[in-house]
Amino acid sequence: MAMTVHCDIVSAEQSLFSGLVKMVVVSGIEGELGISYGHAQLLTALKPGPVRIIKEDGEEEVLFVSGGYAEVQPNMVTILADVAEREIDEEAAQKAREEAEHALHKAPSEVDYARISAQLAEAEARLRTLQAIRKAAGK
Repeated sequence: MAMTVHCDIVSAEQSLFSGLVKMVVVSGIEGELGISYGHAQLLTALKPGPVRIIKEDGEEEVLFVSGGYAEVQPNMVTILADVAEREIDEEAAQKAREEAEHALHKAPSEVDYARISAQLAEAEARLRTLQAIRKAAGK
């Protein structure tokens, strides 16, 4: 029997994944986190970025999350995402990144740096996720 854990990935809109996995890799606020059978219990906030799922058969799937939380229990990983997506619109992500970069170059009194920086980080995370999806698909 393979050493697996049950993984659920959900957002406010939908459940994106539910099943047994060998490993889940997420971007926590403290850095990258690989979760597999026997991992210690924890709860961590997530940064925008890819979630890599290595299924029982070794197949890899990559999803995007814009943030949220990951909860690890002895036999279960639950990812509660603010927004979670299987497919990334590359053109929209590029446009969002360009708009955020442009907004950061405005006069300081006109810019909400925290909000714009968060928008830029999310757009860049979408593009990183798209690269990870392509890599997992062998493209």
